[in-house]
Amino acid sequence: MSPALSGKRLDGKVCLITGAGSGMGRVAARLFAREGARLVLADVARDTVAQAAREIREKGGEAVAVAADVSSEADCERMVKSAVEAYGELHVLYNNAGIFPEKDHSVTDTAPDVWDLVYRVNLRGVYLGCKYGIPAIIRSGGGSVINIASFVALVGCTVPQDAYTASKGGVIALTKSLAVQFGPEGVRSNAVCPGPVETPLLMEWLLKEPAEKQKRLSRIPMGRFGKPEDVAYLALYLASDESSWTNGAVIAVDGGITSNYF
Repeated sequence: MSPALSGKRLDGKVCLITGAGSGMGRVAARLFAREGARLVLADVARDTVAQAAREIREKGGEAVAVAADVSSEADCERMVKSAVEAYGELHVLYNNAGIFPEKDHSVTDTAPDVWDLVYRVNLRGVYLGCKYGIPAIIRSGGGSVINIASFVALVGCTVPQDAYTASKGGVIALTKSLAVQFGPEGVRSNAVCPGPVETPLLMEWLLKEPAEKQKRLSRIPMGRFGKPEDVAYLALYLASDESSWTNGAVIAVDGGITSNYF
């Protein structure tokens, strides 16, 4: 039965999601599973990602877990190999894993080791995922690369997080290059730029800093922070065949924050 007839938007697709143990990655994994995807969930937190995969299997979905540090070439090679070994092919690479350390500030006071750590995960991790994931997608007949960037890569910020911002700008530039290189081989590559999303890390900080919370809310025309589902549904579109002519796009899902002048 075709996806259109079955109502499952990802029927038959093998999807690899990094950073799938928690936050936006875990929410996306649940959504993709409901839409018929066969999943490989990767995360540096072994127990957490195993639990995420087990949860999907208990609800009738297909998921395997891989403990992987995306900054490690060997781990990235292994997570892609695990997808092919488990399901025989790979159609979607969702590069979601990322970090935002508290010590990431301005270039004037961010230590080089913090800068390097952010780049290893946020940009090198995307590079390594694509290095091994894209050839597997090509061998499977084509598919989709979804890279998580950020709204801060599109606008300046008075509260700087320069390593994170620069790394996410690199993700956008890399995505454009991938779209041009591999579009002719049936691989479309797109970048998603979320605004402030209600992740446990962000909410814990803002609950302790009410003024900082209000400062950020006042910039969002929709009057609320994003939810992981807001990002996951956009990723679902990009993973599905509905986005078959969407390539090289940089899509903000941010409640309008990047459109707000005052």
